[in-house]
Amino acid sequence: MENTAKLSNSKEVIAYLVEKFPTCFTLEGDARPLKIGIFDDLATRLADDERVSKTRLRSALRQYTGAWRYLRGVKEGVQRVDLDGADAGLVEAEHESHALEQLKESQERAKAKRQERAAESKAAAAKARAAVNKDAQDGVRKEGARKPKGKKAPYTNERKTKTFGSKPAAKQETTKANAPLEAIAQDTIEVGTEVRVQVGSFPVAGTITDLDKHDVQVQLPSGMLVRVPRSELFRA
Repeated sequence: MENTAKLSNSKEVIAYLVEKFPTCFTLEGDARPLKIGIFDDLATRLADDERVSKTRLRSALRQYTGAWRYLRGVKEGVQRVDLDGADAGLVEAEHESHALEQLKESQERAKAKRQERAAESKAAAAKARAAVNKDAQDGVRKEGARKPKGKKAPYTNERKTKTFGSKPAAKQETTKANAPLEAIAQDTIEVGTEVRVQVGSFPVAGTITDLDKHDVQVQLPSGMLVRVPRSELFRA
């Protein structure tokens, strides 16, 4: 039984037009300029087609002719094409100028959106770093507060001999904290991986609990969850 379900968006309609009129529409590569008035031709040819409404058809045609690959192909003197792939008139100079103007505006809008997303990502990363830094500093203060304050042992030769040649535990921890961090291989990043995050002078251990394409969510020893860019993850 033939599928007569309505096509729900412009992408589906364009794919359907490529299937129905392969010598006119294309999904990849250069797109030939379409015949002026081709919407009326489409409306006539698809009048009895229950899958495509005129509203969807008009939106899909607008999206197709607004694509960069289509606008780049609108050059003066190039033959337009009808639904059957036949020549349907030459592109005029004013049409090329209009296409170039549309292309420039579209590219500028795309650039502005990329810059906006980059700014949002940078702000989110800065916020995450600040949260990790605060958590690290709080951890250092809490660790210091838990250390017992015993009486200072009197200075004797025996005490000096006992400590000579060995590093106190606190100094060993400092050495470990100040050791160079080793970047983690991106293909090993997954939920459950133990990592370290470097914020200022505070390397903090944590476990990855969630991830996406650009950053990951790390749970710190305190239970706090922070999002960190993938590039700022290091081996535990």
